[in-house]
Amino acid sequence: MQQLSRLRSQADPWEKLSQQVEEAQEWAGLLSLEPDESMLQDLIRQIETIEHEVESLDLLTLLNGEYDHSNALLEINSGAGGTEACDWASMLLRIYLRWAQRRGFRVEVVEETPGTVAGLSSVSLRIEGECAYGYLKSEAGVHRLVRISPYDANKRRHTSFVAVDVVPEIEETQFTLNMEEVRVDTYRAGGAGGQHVNKTESAIRVVHLPTNIVATCQSERSQHQNKEVALKVLTSRVADHYRKLEEQKMQQMRGEVQPVEWGHQIRSYVMQPYTLVKDHRTDYETGNVLAVMDGEIDGFIEAYLRWNAKRASAVQKS
Repeated sequence: MQQLSRLRSQADPWEKLSQQVEEAQEWAGLLSLEPDESMLQDLIRQIETIEHEVESLDLLTLLNGEYDHSNALLEINSGAGGTEACDWASMLLRIYLRWAQRRGFRVEVVEETPGTVAGLSSVSLRIEGECAYGYLKSEAGVHRLVRISPYDANKRRHTSFVAVDVVPEIEETQFTLNMEEVRVDTYRAGGAGGQHVNKTESAIRVVHLPTNIVATCQSERSQHQNKEVALKVLTSRVADHYRKLEEQKMQQMRGEVQPVEWGHQIRSYVMQPYTLVKDHRTDYETGNVLAVMDGEIDGFIEAYLRWNAKRASAVQKS
């Protein structure tokens, strides 16, 4: 039923748009017989609206991956740069929270680890919404920030790096986790949450023994709720791990193995000496850094989806 509802939500806008095109064609036919300036201006505005809707629907056709319609599990980890990197991680968190808010997506903070001085050392999010993973897969990689550090008394320019990892949330019907291969540990939750949370072992850490993949959750009040969330995250990460192994095998068969390098940033955010945000894969860029920091990243997402579609098409032809 969910799949049927999703397919209908994709088909209905196209049918509605087709009707609008037919109406515009009828109006154009009438205007060719009896010209009217005011009606002509209305028709022009209607055509512009149709063009905008076609572009939006065309973007949805690019979300055709196996898990593109799934919810997303997004993890942010500070890298090189010390306190600067931790602060940059908290800035990226705000970007994704504001982006999700604009789209009406629900965001749940699964786990967060504060930095030693400021910001965040790491944070894990569960983002629930239609095509959340399909959109956010563009964000996976290393993000580079260049700015004058507010933590440097000499006002020098600093460069810091943060890694973003995005995996789809896998439903139980899509992948089943073998609980005999999972170790469950309990520990005391840290940070805010009240006396009960901090004095009981409500936090959960689950480990997939064959792959050594770990997931933790301490955001809920009860151990049972934390375990449920942690297992859901672990299932998605393990499924994504095996999916990537299969992709690597296919690439080896094609003879197109590409190295995955940690230090290769996908996007740079420059605040000084000039303002520029540039994606190094698609070459899409904007000078409005403040808008990007406020969550306006749809331009980068759309550019990535179109770039990725062209790349996939080129691989198929080869």
